[in-house]
Amino acid sequence: MRLPSLILCCLATALHAAVDFNRDIQPILSENCYHCHGPDEKARKAKLRLDRKEAALGKNEDGVAIVVPGKAAESDLITRILSTDPDEVMPTPKSNRKLTDAQKELLRQWVEQGAPWAEHWAFIAPVRPPVPNIQHSTFNIQHPIDRFVGARLEQEGLWFSPAAAPEKIIRRMTLDLTGLPPTPEEVAAFVSEYSAQATSSVERLADRLLASPRYGERMVWEWLDAARYADTNGYQGDPTRSMWYWRDWAIRALNANIPLYKFTFQQLAGHLLPIPSQAELIATGFHRNHMINGEGGRLAEESRVDYVQDRVETTGTVWLGLTFNCCRCHDHKYDQLTQREYYQLSAFFNSIEESGGNDAGGLANPVLSFASPEEQKKIDELKRVENEAAKAVVALEKNLRSEQPQREAAMLAGGVSKAEAVWQPLTPVEANAEQGSKLAIQPDGSVLASGPTPDKDEYVVLAHTELANITGFKLEAIPDESLENKGPGRSPAGGNFVLTEIALQASGKNIELTPVHADFEQEGFAASGAADGKPATGWAIAPAIGKPHAIYFEAREKMGYKTQVELAFRLRFEYGGGHILGRFRISATTDLPALFRPVPESVRLTIAKPVEQRTDAEKEEAAKFFLDTNPELKTARVKSDAAKKARLAAEKAAPRTMVMRERAQPRETSILIKGAYDKFGDKVTHGTPAFLPKLPAEAPPNRLALARWLVSPEHPLTARVTVNRYWQTFFGRGLVKSVDDFGVQGEKPTHPELLDWLAREFIESGWDVKHLHRLIVTSATYLQDSKLAPGIAERDPENKLLSHGPRYRLPSWMLRDQALAVSGLLVEKEGGPPVKVYQPDGVWEDATFGQIKFTQDHGEALYRRSLYIFWRRIVAPTLFFDTANRQNCTVKTARTNTPLHALVTLNDITYVEAARAFAERLLKQGGGTDAERIAYGFRLCTARSPGEKDAAILAGSLARFRQEFSADPASAAKLIATGESKPDANLGAAELAAHTSLALLLLNLDETLSKE
Repeated sequence: MRLPSLILCCLATALHAAVDFNRDIQPILSENCYHCHGPDEKARKAKLRLDRKEAALGKNEDGVAIVVPGKAAESDLITRILSTDPDEVMPTPKSNRKLTDAQKELLRQWVEQGAPWAEHWAFIAPVRPPVPNIQHSTFNIQHPIDRFVGARLEQEGLWFSPAAAPEKIIRRMTLDLTGLPPTPEEVAAFVSEYSAQATSSVERLADRLLASPRYGERMVWEWLDAARYADTNGYQGDPTRSMWYWRDWAIRALNANIPLYKFTFQQLAGHLLPIPSQAELIATGFHRNHMINGEGGRLAEESRVDYVQDRVETTGTVWLGLTFNCCRCHDHKYDQLTQREYYQLSAFFNSIEESGGNDAGGLANPVLSFASPEEQKKIDELKRVENEAAKAVVALEKNLRSEQPQREAAMLAGGVSKAEAVWQPLTPVEANAEQGSKLAIQPDGSVLASGPTPDKDEYVVLAHTELANITGFKLEAIPDESLENKGPGRSPAGGNFVLTEIALQASGKNIELTPVHADFEQEGFAASGAADGKPATGWAIAPAIGKPHAIYFEAREKMGYKTQVELAFRLRFEYGGGHILGRFRISATTDLPALFRPVPESVRLTIAKPVEQRTDAEKEEAAKFFLDTNPELKTARVKSDAAKKARLAAEKAAPRTMVMRERAQPRETSILIKGAYDKFGDKVTHGTPAFLPKLPAEAPPNRLALARWLVSPEHPLTARVTVNRYWQTFFGRGLVKSVDDFGVQGEKPTHPELLDWLAREFIESGWDVKHLHRLIVTSATYLQDSKLAPGIAERDPENKLLSHGPRYRLPSWMLRDQALAVSGLLVEKEGGPPVKVYQPDGVWEDATFGQIKFTQDHGEALYRRSLYIFWRRIVAPTLFFDTANRQNCTVKTARTNTPLHALVTLNDITYVEAARAFAERLLKQGGGTDAERIAYGFRLCTARSPGEKDAAILAGSLARFRQEFSADPASAAKLIATGESKPDANLGAAELAAHTSLALLLLNLDETLSKE
């Protein structure tokens, strides 16, 4: 038959076969119809929905039957899709969607065959299907995975590829289960065992690798991506956080093979478990790994709501494999998830004890402290001091509010209350007069003048103070029996004085003083004249002679002085006639009285009103003015803030990490209109999507109940989603390619029966992750050779049918670890704070406008595994060119392979230094000849020996490198000096440089860069 005829024949056969709703019909409806006729009520047109059976098989708003089972000609759905009228045809031309002729015919056949309906496959709980029996002439297949895969291959007229060579098997499995390459000794031992008994040797290999502590370090990487783990908060400023405690907990949990249900309980609700351990509290850091916005002007509540929504969407991705994001604002357009249900899920996360602000010294509460007993004792004492200081502020505010009427009256009357400020008399250490007056310092800190009274005079007073941040001074004129009419001036005509100027120097610096108030001013001699620079003006007090008076000055800049720093005051009396001060005292304050401050006009108008005529806003504005301008309260607040700052500093000095903790009083949860944090719709309670199993009626409204619901045996999604992601880990793609979308828009599973069988096996094994991994890596499906047989590339280009072994480029983080391991530089130290390894200059500085500077670590830190590298949220480690950005939950593996990546693997310091250390290993351990060293290096990188052609090419390259570096000693010296580790001085520079280039070549072989 000609090819076109064959295609038409096959198409006709397929169309007349039984139509499967999930396989054939739902994808058409989902892609072309649900946008306007799906779950989203607000986007739904003509009140018609085609995602529900009862609606699709009903009538439209005009009373016309949409789908009449068995009668395509009477079904409006078929009439509309076959119409040629642009006003009638569906999908409408405006939608930019169009059905193919084959799709139209499938829909018609479906209706003719009775329009059989089925729920979306992923929303039906998996049932363990029978394992297929396979009859094959040369293979006795027992492994359940292989029987499912083999049945599909037979159906497609294909079969398994041969098993990979044992060298490939051990390298593949060791990289997959530990993230590191096998050693030559491990390869040799396995090859020997494999030749004797293939199956048992593979099982023993799997058991050894699953028991390795490197297993948890390998398997945690995908959880770090899913948890959006990083070592900084992100956003502007990108401050550092300490979430590595959670990372280390996850590694330990994976190595200990904690069942997935416990893994889920501890991460979502460890703090709600009975008497939670420290490890269970740390585990809750999973949902504290999100980005935290500390930008100036950011509203804390807006951020808090963002964090709640991030947790809902991350939970939906990781455990349910569903896209929740759009439901912040409206019903899902494709899946049966409503906006109400989204916010019902958010209720589980809405009562975490967090403010939305960065309120824990670089972290955000709630936090868990790892303080030592001594550190905790200090923190507890500082908390006591902080609480006492806070109580003092509250008590003082209460008293001031009660005294507010009197204060308002004093302000209106223009009087001065001495209680309005705390004044500290200065201690004069020297007082001199320029024109002959004798000045004597009195026990109360005042200065008394005696002797002949000059016509004019200038006093210089030197004083010390312990006050810091002085803002004002008070000059008191004090009556004395030795003065005319008790003074306080020395004028023979009546005891008055005229202060024409006052000046101040602090440590030789001039401080401008401004008069702000005097308790009495003689007509024509206002307080302002005491600091206007004019000798003809000044402050005087007649006729109020014989009484104490005071003038107040504001310092135009705050002064923060240490004890014994000298203040020098100059008081000038240039009016004449003996109008000079007789007795005076100078005091200082850290705040001026409220009465001396400028009063806002709104406050002035408010206090002029009777209290009963004021609005609530006016009352609060007036109260706030009197509170904020009271120096005693300000001092108390400063003490309270200082106590809090000291407590936070002590807590910050102790190791801490962010965890989850519930509020004593749960928050109410509402639907947020268009997702806006402050636009509230209907209130909702805790709940789960209606199309999924219900929460038990007795379940408490908390996340522990949600976690139990997620891993309940009847749940249709969690086991499937988890198994599928792990399948992606080993094969490069999931059985469902869209690992983050199991909804109707997601891809269908290539092997649905296998997926369900694995899901049930996983559940019934007690959610045993290592059991699942062992099952996968011991299957013939996994052990196949990755080399494609003729014709397979055309039949199965993406290996959907699993007709050959997985082959793809290793992720960049694994390439680095492999290079360090092969070179012998790798430091296999487990856990601990992140390390800062080599990176180009200026990367952090450019990304942060110079605010954050990169400081590289040294020594063994440079050679730790990649998962321990410090991860700055706004600019990921430069070595990693195919990783998730860790700003959002990511479960889909990125796989890239561009020539640009060679700029890293051929030129980065890490790789060049690793090549030089690798070269030293070749020269010291590889044998005495070039051929032996080349073979040794090739085995280290690929686990196999080189073929003749490989060896010849590498030998030629080594000879060329040797010749070039012998002729250019400077280049050789420069190359081997790369990195902090020192080259072996006993090895010739040219020879070491040549082998370094050879080693770099080996590290960049396609076979080295790939898993195959």
